[in-house]
Amino acid sequence: MKALNLYGKQDVRYEDVEIPVIEHEDDIIIKVKTAGICGSDISRFGKIGSYNPGLTWGHEFSGVIAETGKGVKSLKKGDRVTACPCFPCYECEFCRQGKFSKCTDLKVLGGHKKGAFAEYIKIPEANVIKIPDNMDYDTASLIEPSCVVVHGYNQVNIKAGDSVAVVGCGTIGLLAVQWAKIFGAAEVFAFDTDSGKLEVAKNTGADHIFNVTEEGYFQKFMELTGNRGVNTVVESSGNVSGIANSFSMAVKGGTVLLLGIPYGDVLLPRENFEKIIRNELEVAGSWNSISAPFPGKEWDTALGYMSKGMIDVKPLITHKIALGDAPEMFWKLYGREAFFIKVLMEVDGDE
Repeated sequence: MKALNLYGKQDVRYEDVEIPVIEHEDDIIIKVKTAGICGSDISRFGKIGSYNPGLTWGHEFSGVIAETGKGVKSLKKGDRVTACPCFPCYECEFCRQGKFSKCTDLKVLGGHKKGAFAEYIKIPEANVIKIPDNMDYDTASLIEPSCVVVHGYNQVNIKAGDSVAVVGCGTIGLLAVQWAKIFGAAEVFAFDTDSGKLEVAKNTGADHIFNVTEEGYFQKFMELTGNRGVNTVVESSGNVSGIANSFSMAVKGGTVLLLGIPYGDVLLPRENFEKIIRNELEVAGSWNSISAPFPGKEWDTALGYMSKGMIDVKPLITHKIALGDAPEMFWKLYGREAFFIKVLMEVDGDE
């Protein structure tokens, strides 16, 4: 079969690999239908490289079960599925407490185990989630990033009628805009440097949008909030400026939720840092998408709302490509050569 393997920084290869085979009773072989490119995949391609050179990468996907181990009871061949890409150790103190996102030896699909940028993938039964018949494969491939947002919102206490600011309108930020309303936000403010992404934010639920490259955007935001700020700020850009400014957007006693992953040192100006102290802000970090019982209520929540059409991922999908076209696409994405939000690969393995 064909797969995308990452060997090092800016070295991704589309090549032949062995089709996975059943080795354990709980193994499930999935024929991949759709695989999504995460922002972390772009950074890994351009800046970081592979944990294990030559490993097939990718962790957002959907597909159909091709084969199951003899011990698999909850799923069968032909079931349409997605999967949680995390593998806790189940032995450390945090796993024993059911705090799987804090696992001290957490393994991930595409980082430590062969990933989803391939025609077929092997996953344990515990990680595989059946999707309803009314959900298409494209939508199902975005369940995992939705779970990341839900996990984050579960770390904070949003009340009905609260205001939320989302800083950074990539896939996670745009999903955070929609999920904010489900969690009870009455008013959502969205911030980004890209007018195209901000239009998507507006069309998917943001009440106010702000291009942070425009002069006076912060003053306008503060005026709209009565010079108070918002109850919860979701930082999803991972950008140094975005992180720093988030602390100035929260109301006194408010919360800043850090979802974005920075790929460099974060140095905060004193004025921004003092907002945490003087305004007695709560700062919450959120990592991954899992909880107990594994893979967690995040997955049930995301699956339920997305299957009812209450989360609309279609406006986020800007490109659909073949698996073999991905190496060229990664260069374009890393170079920011075109507008994009979510790029999906359509994978066509043999039956």
